[in-house]
Amino acid sequence: MNFEPIENYGVIGNMRSIALVGINGSIDFLCYPNFDSPSVFAALLDDQIGGRFQIQPQLGKKRVRQLYFPDTNILLTRFLADEGVAELTDYMPIGADGVEPNEIVRTVAVIRGEVNFKMQCQPRFDYARCEHAVNINIEGRCAVFSPASNVCPPLALYSTVALRQQSADVSSEFTLRAGERATFVFGGVRAQGEQPEMEFVEQRFHETASFWKSWIAKSKYRGRWREMVNRSALMLKLLISREHGSLIAAPTFSLPEEIGGVRNWDYRYTWLRDAAFTLYALIRLGFVEETEGFIGWLKGRLSDDAQRGPLQVMYGIDGRQKLDELTLDHLQGYEQSRPVRIGNAAYRQLQLDIYGEMMDSIYLANKYGDPISYAGWQEVQRILEWLGKNWQRPDEGIWEVRGGAREFLHSRLMCWVAFDRALRLAQKRSLSGPLDAWQHTRDAIREDIFANFWDDELQTFVQSKGTKDLDASVLLMPLMRFISPVDPMWRSTMTAIEARLVEDTLVHRYEAERTHVDGIPGAEGSFTACSFWYIECLARAGELQKAQLLFEKLLGYANHLGLYSEQLGPSGQHLGNFPQAFTHLALISTATYLDRALSGKDDSVWR
Repeated sequence: MNFEPIENYGVIGNMRSIALVGINGSIDFLCYPNFDSPSVFAALLDDQIGGRFQIQPQLGKKRVRQLYFPDTNILLTRFLADEGVAELTDYMPIGADGVEPNEIVRTVAVIRGEVNFKMQCQPRFDYARCEHAVNINIEGRCAVFSPASNVCPPLALYSTVALRQQSADVSSEFTLRAGERATFVFGGVRAQGEQPEMEFVEQRFHETASFWKSWIAKSKYRGRWREMVNRSALMLKLLISREHGSLIAAPTFSLPEEIGGVRNWDYRYTWLRDAAFTLYALIRLGFVEETEGFIGWLKGRLSDDAQRGPLQVMYGIDGRQKLDELTLDHLQGYEQSRPVRIGNAAYRQLQLDIYGEMMDSIYLANKYGDPISYAGWQEVQRILEWLGKNWQRPDEGIWEVRGGAREFLHSRLMCWVAFDRALRLAQKRSLSGPLDAWQHTRDAIREDIFANFWDDELQTFVQSKGTKDLDASVLLMPLMRFISPVDPMWRSTMTAIEARLVEDTLVHRYEAERTHVDGIPGAEGSFTACSFWYIECLARAGELQKAQLLFEKLLGYANHLGLYSEQLGPSGQHLGNFPQAFTHLALISTATYLDRALSGKDDSVWR
């Protein structure tokens, strides 16, 4: 098996679907037509049968450079050798009116010399479970792939060079000289006889570039690390459904948290937690429209489930509730990391912290956007009425443990946040409600945290009631303004975390191999979002020099394009699903706070 490292990929997308493009010119992952549709290319998970779409210059000893066109999600892969230089441009077009066909455009050009190319398009429909037929038109410029099952739509490859069939695949070998180019368009089948307007490909390129440049230009961030912050924002925008307003945690499934391990999950869904934190990060940059779109989507999710609450932990991007977890035993998995899972059984879990993250987003959206509607405020009251009766329940927590429900500190903290933000919102907007009852509950939660989640012997807050385990999610306590970042109890907690969970600038979520709290065998890498939280805590405590040093070191763990997966392995390799919203939103939060602190600006306007 020949797997590219996870960090060797860039991503392109159109806010409907996302493709991973390797530095070798191969699209090794694509779910189509939507984020959570079955895969069409999945060589990232099985090099033999997963499927890919590769364009390779036939050069000798070559160097490769991959970069984004500035302030866009248009990817350029440059191949350099003594005999020639070639460039591959990849993007998914987005028109100003949002009606562009759902397609990938790949254009290869020669800058110097004469270069031979080989193209292979090998779709494998429905997670490589469905056979398909191929038909190439008489001109040899269009190939239609027709799956045997109606689970997946037929797809087409349009080309400016001749195509030929190889079994169920399509290939092409062609030569270009300096100044010449060839274009391939992959996506849905156009109407009978209709071809993509190849002569307008350059116009589509400029329209797409203009869309991304216009969007990121709305960012109010002008501080240090602007390039990394903008890249994170552009990546997060890719994960937001243009159709629904929901956003996914990551565009991939089953990339392992440990090579050869079983911690392989499907993240192509909308977690309320991840969505809320993402929106907070975007609000910090001045993007409010995305928050309003998400809250509009959220209105349709409320239910009367008295057992797990009025909200689920996660949903499909279209709001569907069932996300049944299955294993794909025919796929080998990334570097033999099995099982390969689709769906996510955690949707059935109780995770009480989501109510705090949701209320924090609603509070911030109201603070920096439009005021909440009467009906919206009624829904908030209904949610808090349920939470007021259930905040003491054990749950599966932020890390979605499968080792049994507990009373987790983070869940308790975010229940406090839910009531705190509702009270603040009511006061700012002069809204009516059972404010006395909310204040009583908020204060009771606060006292419960200090009474039952503080360990006098260890001088630290612990992961769950009755244990001596540490958990990096405690780092959100000062970030959520529950405790002062210079409180002696917090300082000693930081000392304990640094001793047991921190390696230089890298932070582990918890001691997985020692505690087995998650009920899953094996280990995992450091969790990059927690590393950013740790740095922000240092900054809030006034340790600005140390925070800046560790932040800039952590930026060095990004891949060549400024992208991060979920975790980092022992040798610094990227692990887990990629790219990960949670990591990039934490980067934005830390960068914006640290920049203001270093500039001597008051950050109290936030939260």
